[in-house]
Amino acid sequence: MEHVEVNGTRLAYVDAGPRDGEVVLLSHSLFFDHSMFEPLTALLNEAGYRTVAYDHRGQGASAPAADRDELSMDNLTADAAALIEALEIGPVHAVGNSMGGFITLRLAARHPELVRTVAALGASSEEEHKLAEFAPLVETLGEQGGAPVIDVLLYIMFGDASLAVGGPVVEHWREKMLALGPSIGDAAHQVIHRTRIVEELAGCSVPILALAGEQDHAYPQPISGSNIARATGGRDETVADAGHSLALEKPQEAADLLLTFFKSA
Repeated sequence: MEHVEVNGTRLAYVDAGPRDGEVVLLSHSLFFDHSMFEPLTALLNEAGYRTVAYDHRGQGASAPAADRDELSMDNLTADAAALIEALEIGPVHAVGNSMGGFITLRLAARHPELVRTVAALGASSEEEHKLAEFAPLVETLGEQGGAPVIDVLLYIMFGDASLAVGGPVVEHWREKMLALGPSIGDAAHQVIHRTRIVEELAGCSVPILALAGEQDHAYPQPISGSNIARATGGRDETVADAGHSLALEKPQEAADLLLTFFKSA
């Protein structure tokens, strides 16, 4: 991985694909890292796009956060904007899954000059609709890390079809989430206490696509789909047999929808 100093932190990223291709910035989910996009990036690179997949501060191979406030969605959005500027890759197609989608939507609202298009997968433009349900989970994460709540995390992050099949992908991320330490609780706290941006997105000039997993246990339709499309003037699609991590669960379907969107924008 490569690293760059931006916005008072050190971000790790992987830059792949043809140098002369349009750039797709990939922003990952909570509990994951840039590698959740490896199946998708292979398809995008094959189609002629350059991809930059990065780890958020406090996760993956990027620098840890000094305190919880550094992990707000606002600050992570500033990190993403600074990354685009530092690497001189803008304007980009910004694609984010879940937490990454919260960030890409904020890029569209606050830094439209840095993005060609924005795609939000399994995301939301609203405040957390399951705050009371998720708050005890976040408290446990902050005290003990991922291991005590691994089954809950898997249910949130994967759809029924993926969980029923199991296999290498689910098992790999099960092991990664089992190894998460208590610091992940700070990132999770900021995710569930994010502010709504529906009003910020009104009149948005950036083409936006919202992809919803048919089996998303965290943000089902209309939250991850038509609500975002309505707020942004964009459009939405539902991916069959996909859960919250649809970029990972259904990379071919996600790639097909994204490539069509990029070319039509």
